[in-house]
Amino acid sequence: MKPEVELVYFRGCPYVEAARQALRATFAAMGVTPEWKEWDQERPGVPTRIQGYGSPTVLIAGRDVQGGTAGTDGRACRADGPPSMEQTCSSLAAMLNT
Repeated sequence: MKPEVELVYFRGCPYVEAARQALRATFAAMGVTPEWKEWDQERPGVPTRIQGYGSPTVLIAGRDVQGGTAGTDGRACRADGPPSMEQTCSSLAAMLNT
């Protein structure tokens, strides 16, 4: 099964590259080809379901690996920072084992 992984962000958030690094490390650790969809919230055509997440958010199978939900307060960097490799590994493993 191909994992459904998405990175939600907006330009200017200082945590975006750390989230990408966590994703790369996760895929490498699990022996899975690294592939994910990136959504820049400021670009036209971004799905409504993506709006409202803090930046950066990693969604695996549509769920935030840090347990957050999309809000309605506008764009902001996540107060809890980028997801860790452990968080992304745990969520990806759970998805692959279903």
